[in-house]
Amino acid sequence: MKLPALLLIGLSATIHAALPTEISVASYPTLQEAIKANPRRMLHLPAGDYTISAPLILNTDHSGLDGPGRVIQTNPEQPIIAIERAVGVQIRDVTLTRAEGRMETDQDGIVARSCRDLVIENVRVLDNRTRVGAITLRECKDSRISRCLVRNYMRVTVDDRTKSPTDGRAFNCTDGTGILVTHSTGTLVDGNRVIEEHQMPTQESQQRHQLGRFVKRIAQKPPNLSQASWDAEYTTNWRQGSAIVITAPEASDFSRILGNHIENAAQGIDLHCDHVIVSQNIVNNAHIGMKAMHGSRNVLITGNQFSRNDLWAIGLMPGAASHPGAEGKPETANADGGSIIANNIISDFGHGHAHWIWGIERSPFKFDNGQQPDDPPLTDVIVQGNLVQAIGKPRYSRAVIIAGGPNTPRGLHFSNNLFHPGTQGIANIELPQ
Repeated sequence: MKLPALLLIGLSATIHAALPTEISVASYPTLQEAIKANPRRMLHLPAGDYTISAPLILNTDHSGLDGPGRVIQTNPEQPIIAIERAVGVQIRDVTLTRAEGRMETDQDGIVARSCRDLVIENVRVLDNRTRVGAITLRECKDSRISRCLVRNYMRVTVDDRTKSPTDGRAFNCTDGTGILVTHSTGTLVDGNRVIEEHQMPTQESQQRHQLGRFVKRIAQKPPNLSQASWDAEYTTNWRQGSAIVITAPEASDFSRILGNHIENAAQGIDLHCDHVIVSQNIVNNAHIGMKAMHGSRNVLITGNQFSRNDLWAIGLMPGAASHPGAEGKPETANADGGSIIANNIISDFGHGHAHWIWGIERSPFKFDNGQQPDDPPLTDVIVQGNLVQAIGKPRYSRAVIIAGGPNTPRGLHFSNNLFHPGTQGIANIELPQ
C-alpha cells in the first residue's frame, strides 16, 4: 500500500525529531571544552587525531561521543575517557589509543563509574597496555559493551601478593584485562573482539623479563604455594589477567557474555558473579578458556568454541570469596554451582602458545575443590552434549578432572558428551550420570 505524501512527510519529520542532535567538536579549542559547552548532547568527532593529556570527562545524562576521530592520550598517568554518575551516555565508533612510547600505564582506557544505560559500541581501544582494564565498568547498571575492538591490553608488571598470608610472594608477570566489569548488574557484553598480539607467552619473552621470578617473599612458605615453587623462587602462573572479566562476588549479577571473539588471552572469560549466560563465544589460544569461581551461581555455559587452550578450557570451582551461610541461614552462603555446561566444543587442547609452560598434565574440564577449608563445595552442575576432540596424540592427561578431598564437587551429572580420552583416560573417576 502506498502511503499519502503528507503522511510520509510527517513520518520523516517525526523520525528526524527523535534522533539526537549532534554537535561537531571542530569549532572548539579542545574536546573537553566542547563536552562542557554541550551537556546532554552527542558530540561528533570528525576524522583526524585529537591529542589529550587529561581524561575526557562525561558526567551529564544523555551525552556522548561518536565519529571516526582518533583520541590519543599522551599522559600514561590518566585514563582516556572517564564517565561518571550519568544515565544514557553513548560512546560510539571512535578510536582510543595512547602515544608511542607511552602505551604502558596503570590506568583504564575507558572507565565508567556509577552509570546506568551506558552504551559503548563499535569503539576501538588500541595499545592501552594496563594492569587494569582497557574498558572498565564499575558499579554500573543495565549497560552494554558491543562490537568493540580491544587490541594489545597487557603489560609487564609485578604481581605483589606479599600481604596475603596464604600466598606471600611478589613476582614478575604480564597482566591486563580487555573488558572489566565489577560491582555491576544487567550488563551485556556482546560481539566484541579482544585480541592480544604484543605480550605473547614465548620463552624469549619469559627470559627477557624474568617472568615468574620472585622479587620478594615472606619469611615462611605460605600454605597455597608448593615447596618446589618456593625453593625455586619461581611460579609458572606469570601470565595474569583476562580478556573479559565480570567480578565482585555477591554484587555483580545478571550478565550476558555473547558472541565475543578472544585470542591470545591468559584467561579468556573470568567470572565471579551470579546468573550469567556465556554463549556463542570463541576463545582461541588462551591458557584458560573460561572459569567461574568465588561463589559463581547459576552460570549457563552453552554453544561456545574453545580452541588451543593449554591449562584448562572450562573450569568451575570455589574460591577465596566463597563462604558458608550464617548459622540457620543457608541462603546467605556464597556458594558455587546450580550451573549448566552444554553443547560446547573443545578442540586442539594443548596446542596453544603456552603448551611449553604447562605440558600435558592438564585437562580440558576442571571441577575443583575450594581454596579454603571452609569453602562450600561446588554443587549441582549439569554437563551435557559437549565435545572434547583430539586429532592425533592428545596433549592432555584426561578430558575431565574432578578434585577429591572433603569438599569435592557434589551433584555433578554428565550425559550425552563425547570426550576423546587423554593419555590417562577420560576422567580421574567414573563420571556420575
